[in-house]
Parts: sequence; structure tokens; C-alpha cells
Amino acid sequence: MAGYVVLGLPCGILCGQAGLSWWMVAIMSLLFYSGAGEYMIPNMWLAGAGIPAIILSVTLVNTRQLLYATSLSRYCENASKRLAFLFGATVTDESFGVNLAKFAEGNWDVKSATMVNLFSLSSWTLATTAGVLIGELISVPTALASFAMTAIFICLLCMQRIDATNVITALSAVVGVVVCKLIGLSGPAIFIGAVLGIVAGVLYAQVKGNSQKHKPADPSPESQVRS
Repeated sequence: MAGYVVLGLPCGILCGQAGLSWWMVAIMSLLFYSGAGEYMIPNMWLAGAGIPAIILSVTLVNTRQLLYATSLSRYCENASKRLAFLFGATVTDESFGVNLAKFAEGNWDVKSATMVNLFSLSSWTLATTAGVLIGELISVPTALASFAMTAIFICLLCMQRIDATNVITALSAVVGVVVCKLIGLSGPAIFIGAVLGIVAGVLYAQVKGNSQKHKPADPSPESQVRS
């Protein structure tokens, strides 16, 4: 929730610079809960992009939610349809990472995960709304406010365990995004990069697992003693 305050304030400032009122931003944050999407809307509007281009670009960026839903769906088997729907509708990048880690630890359920989502949503909405009001009092450079979303993804990356699988996944995703942007596919760049990173990480983990399975046993006396 504290992280969403840091992210929501500059997002609200950007929305205010794009001409949105505080109540518009509050409604948008409640109904359209997407940090990356809400950053894109004012940035593209200030850059002169049309509404169809904004809708298409934001939709493409948010296709990553399909990956989140696929990863979390196996934990919703025993939950009611209404609870599972609410849980899926309120998942974002940060809450996905938190809940996935808690599910992996065990002793976590969909109800608890949904509460994480809703508390995060409340924090985000209050922060973006406050950002609009703050933006009316002080002037914040647009470029500085826009970098806040990039910064949170860097923080999430630094929090991951450093091993070969995660490094290959991250580098593959970065290469995918850069290549997409260089060839003009800026809209789906994040989604394509994420898919490439996941595929690369899964393939490497499978190859590594298979090599360990077929690794010959150590015939040394020390190995027999340990056994």
C-alpha cells in the first residue's frame, strides 16, 4: 500500500496536467485498476495521441493480465465464482507478485489474496486523487512523474532471487521489449517481452532439470558414505 502511494501521486499529477478533475481520476482508478494503463493515458493525451490510439495501446499493454490470470487460476479451484471473479478483476503487477509468493509458501487462500488486492486498490485510488489536488498547488516535471512506473518495475526486479533462470528470464524480456520498440511495435512490446522472458525461463529450467536427472551418480567412496 505504501508503494502505491509513491506511484499514485505522480500518476494523479499527470492526470491533472492532462485536464482530468480529481473525481474523474477517482472513478478511473476504481473502475480501471491498471497502474501502467493509467500512466499511459495522460502521457499519450499530452503527446497528442487520439482516443482510438490510446484505447488500443492501453489494451495491448494490459494483455499481460492474461499471464497473471493463467498463473493464479490454479489457486482458485476451491473458491466461489464471485470471489474468483473479484480476485481476478483486481490483480495488478505488484499484488500479483505478493500473492504468488504467498501462495507458493502455502497457508494462503483466495480470500486473503483478494483483501491484498482491495487494500492496494484503495491505496492507489486515494493516492491518484490526492495527486491531482497536489498538482494544482505545485509544479512537477512531467518526465519525472512519468518515470515512477518504470522505477517500480526496477524495484520488483531487484527483489527477485538471483539465479540463472531469473537472469535469463529478465534478459530475454528486456531484449524482447527493446527489439519490439526498435521495429515500431511499441504497443505490444511489454506483452511480447514478457512472453519471451517466460518462455526462455521455462525452457532453461526444463533443460537444466533434464540434465540433472540424467547426470551420472558419483561413484566415489565419499558419495557412498553420504548416501
